[in-house]
Amino acid sequence: MRALTSRIHYGWIIVPLTFFVLLIAAGARSTPGVLMQPMENEMGWTAATISIAVAINIALFGLMGPFAAALMQSIGVRKTVLLGLVVVAISTALTAYVHTPLQLVLTWGIGVGLGVGMIGIVLAATVSTRWFVKRRGTVTGILTAANATGQLVFLPILALIAQNYGWRNVGLFVAAIALVTTIPIALFMRNRPEDVGLKPYGATAVGEGGDSPLLRSGNPLRTAFTTLRDASRKRDFWLLFGTFFICGASTNGFIGTHFIPACGDHFIPEVRAAGYLAMMGAFDLVGTTLSGVLTDRLNSRYLLFWYYGLRGLSLMFVPFAFTITGPFGLPLFALFYGLDWVATVPPTVRLTVDAFGRDKGPLVFGWISAGHQLGASSIALIAGIIRTTQGSYDSAFYLSAGMCLVAAAASLTIGLGRRQALQPATAS
Repeated sequence: MRALTSRIHYGWIIVPLTFFVLLIAAGARSTPGVLMQPMENEMGWTAATISIAVAINIALFGLMGPFAAALMQSIGVRKTVLLGLVVVAISTALTAYVHTPLQLVLTWGIGVGLGVGMIGIVLAATVSTRWFVKRRGTVTGILTAANATGQLVFLPILALIAQNYGWRNVGLFVAAIALVTTIPIALFMRNRPEDVGLKPYGATAVGEGGDSPLLRSGNPLRTAFTTLRDASRKRDFWLLFGTFFICGASTNGFIGTHFIPACGDHFIPEVRAAGYLAMMGAFDLVGTTLSGVLTDRLNSRYLLFWYYGLRGLSLMFVPFAFTITGPFGLPLFALFYGLDWVATVPPTVRLTVDAFGRDKGPLVFGWISAGHQLGASSIALIAGIIRTTQGSYDSAFYLSAGMCLVAAAASLTIGLGRRQALQPATAS
């Protein structure tokens, strides 16, 4: 390892470690989409009943963000990630023994929600901000793409396990993967560049890109709430929070949770529907990585405008896509939507750091990402209710699409009056 790190910056070792953790978190979070129909068939529960647990899971995943960021400042990234993986492993294993909606809420809702919240998108922002000055947008894009890759790798496998061995074994499989992941994290993860005698990649001055001693030593709860108090006084915080709320409502909260059941309503087999989601994941791996590169070079406000606008148009197309056979139906949607799935994250992180600085940026982004998951939680529940009451997801698709168009317009106002946010990052 020493010979390797003498040739490359250790940050480029932290990136694949973090990517793998985020991949596991994404796989765990995407699992309810595979479990919903088997649970309905075996337990007799409605989509609305199951959606309660999913909504709690997503909400806690988001609300944990700022506290996870503060915890990473206090006890370190490695211990926080290990704790999160253990919580995920225990909670997913217990889902194999669920027999009531309350047990589902306690395990998949609360337990998994807390666990993945410790190792979610805030981890990507913390690692990219702490370890990189140059290539920060690119690294953020790569790490964010783990969300898509998690679906690409796990969803078809989980669907096959549910189909051939029963949905209860899906939780045991995810638990085993989470426990195995703790080994490389314990051995190789480091908290910050100073731990290995380095400056952040591309830093030209000592301390550039690092977090302040105050943030490192402060009480995690007090640090998180103090950051929220200060950030909430700025207009940009609410614009970023609101647009990211809509981002969550139009991605993992809706498509990630309800796309497979929506396909089932049109007699599309579960494994085939999971394949469409995996296709979205494959294209999002490309789209989000490219978004990170563009964030290093272009105005982030305009990137968000195009991302949200195009996403809204693609969601409007879905009810019609179900009626079109061949490549111009759902495969076309999977390609187009997949390129856009979480491409919003790199420019959102950049605008957050521009507005609040490198010290507090990851913590503020923790609260903004909480907005993302609150949006996802809301639509996960609302879409389930719409399906139960109307017998179709069509209204939910149109609702999510309309919200995206609102976010596109709002994105153009982020950073107005703040010169730094209007300047694209220097290409590096």
